[in-house]
Formats: sequence, C-alpha cells, structure tokens
Amino acid sequence: MPRKPLSSANLNEQRTALGLPAYTGPDEPAALRRAALDTVLACMEAGNAEPSRPVVKGAVRFLLDRLAELAPGRSVEVRVPPYAAVQCIDGPHHTRGTPPNVVEMDATAWIAIATGRLAWADAVADGRVRASGARADLSGHLPLPIDVPAEREASRKD
Repeated sequence: MPRKPLSSANLNEQRTALGLPAYTGPDEPAALRRAALDTVLACMEAGNAEPSRPVVKGAVRFLLDRLAELAPGRSVEVRVPPYAAVQCIDGPHHTRGTPPNVVEMDATAWIAIATGRLAWADAVADGRVRASGARADLSGHLPLPIDVPAEREASRKD
C-alpha cells in the first residue's frame, strides 16, 4: 500500500469525519503538522475515532520537532517508530552505531506524554516507554508547550 504524505485533503477528510471545521491554513509542512496534532487530539477525545496514518505521522513529527527545538542537542535519540526519530538534549553525543541514550515508544504514548495526557513515570512504569541510558529521562522536558510565542513565529518567517 503506497504511503500518502500529509496534505490538507487527507487532513480535512479526517476532520470532516470528526465533525471539525476544515483546515484552511497554509499547505506548508509545519502548519499541516500542527493541524494534524489538533486532529489527533480530537480523535483521542472522541474515543472511537482512529486517525489516519498521515495525520498521526504529522502529529508525531510536530511534537518531536518541538522537543528538538526546546531541548536542542544530540545526546538522546527519541524514536517513535515507524513515524520519526529526533536527537535532542545537550550533552555528549554519539557519532556511530546505537546511541547510548535511547527513548522509544509508540505514537499513542508519545502524543499522550508530550501533551500531558500521560505522565512520563507512569508510561515508563507500565512499559509504554522504553528508555535506556543515563540521559534518557525526558520528564524534565515534558509536557511540551505546544504553541510557539507570536514573536518567535514572526522571526521564523523572516
């Protein structure tokens, strides 16, 4: 089955199924990913709606990018297979092979943890998060502030 990239069309298909207003923002990746997060959160709140793969991938990428932006560095690799992975957190970094500090979880756990719907300690305790290495505790960086302050957003566009 071919993979579909996130687009306003497949985002709006999901939003329509949830009774949400159509996405009318720009067709740029960052904006689509932010809207994908809103859509996935609406699916979680609905309880019975399953978000499409491109929408989940967009939400995961948005949150991982946000983590990397807020905790820059290359000492920890955060993986959400099969969607994406980022390196973050300042400190010693690896250059080859398996990194010494790895955090891995599924998309549902990542979205819940990153948005404050699930506590880091609870997710680790019940095995929803696999974390190895001395720097692999992300609790000090979570939940993530989702919205970028207006002045930073304006400077991004320059």
